[in-house]
Amino acid sequence: MRNYWLISLTVLLMGFILTMESVANQQKSLKAILTEKKNHRRVLLLYVRDDAQHFSLEQQEALNEEKAGLTERDLDVIVLVASEVMEPDRQFLMRDYKLNPSDNFVGWLIGKDGGIKQNYKKPVAVKELFKTIDSMPMRKQESKQG
Repeated sequence: MRNYWLISLTVLLMGFILTMESVANQQKSLKAILTEKKNHRRVLLLYVRDDAQHFSLEQQEALNEEKAGLTERDLDVIVLVASEVMEPDRQFLMRDYKLNPSDNFVGWLIGKDGGIKQNYKKPVAVKELFKTIDSMPMRKQESKQG
């Protein structure tokens, strides 16, 4: 069975251990995976073309330095490499996330409510990402309870 998802091999070879989700060999659609996370987890969804994986590496290196912050914010990171995305998932991304398949790098911050909170056309600074998350009403409520 073909892989639906692939985490950047470069990062794995470098030994980075991130709060990244490996959905390789899963038979679930991207839509199903995101639906399962709704109301429980935030997602940073990254799409990268094969010839631009340096963007993915840059983003993952920055996030790796802030593992505790990812955990604290209930944030999962999913990396999609263009050549590994199955056509139904590509269509889903184009329709629901306005993906332009010719973009080298696209990131979407998805809130626990399933809504897109922010789009990125280049790797985002972790400080900026956390600031966006921390300004969300649900995150503010979590901070008060914790």
